[in-house]
Amino acid sequence: MVGAEEREFEGILKRAGDISALPWQGAAFSRQAAWKNRRWFLIANGPGPRLVERALNQRPNVDRILSIGFCGALDPTLRIGDIVVSGEVPKGLQASFVQGDVVSVDRVAFTAREKCELRAATGAAVVEMESAAVAQKAREWNVPFGCVRVVSDVAGDDLPLDFNRYRDADGRFERTRIALAALGRPFTVLPRLVRLDRDCRRAAERLGEFLANCEN
Repeated sequence: MVGAEEREFEGILKRAGDISALPWQGAAFSRQAAWKNRRWFLIANGPGPRLVERALNQRPNVDRILSIGFCGALDPTLRIGDIVVSGEVPKGLQASFVQGDVVSVDRVAFTAREKCELRAATGAAVVEMESAAVAQKAREWNVPFGCVRVVSDVAGDDLPLDFNRYRDADGRFERTRIALAALGRPFTVLPRLVRLDRDCRRAAERLGEFLANCEN
């Protein structure tokens, strides 16, 4: 499973067994875990295709790749915590989901207007930053690819900040600068940032719950 941030795995790790450290050159976060009678590597290295490429610069012994994590809704009917599946659909599903296209862009779509424009241009259900790069690796390694994303912000909402302004030279989010920007606008940005954090926690829990209801 390849995500962008460690927190995207919170709901998964809560339900996984036999979690242990995984030495993985090029990844900011790496674990291995027992999940549904299989062994999974959990890898995250930050947002965007360049950091995916850096994390997946080695060919592990795997028989599939799953891109997971948060996404922004482009479809206005999607709500926080809704699951969108693209590519290979997990087997034995006992939970609801939407099967739809996912568009990857190397920036945060932070305004409702930008999401609307992406929806009109691509017809995709959601937007995120890594799955296209993960899919490319799956093609190179000749293994099946799947994408399971969970909505953390809806189509009609602007995000609290333009997070693109707070990425470092490698593309990672600079959390200290984000916190300072929020503290500088305590009555407008800070409450919305707190709400986004709550929505992300809810989304991570929903993702773990969904995957726990798949056969494998």
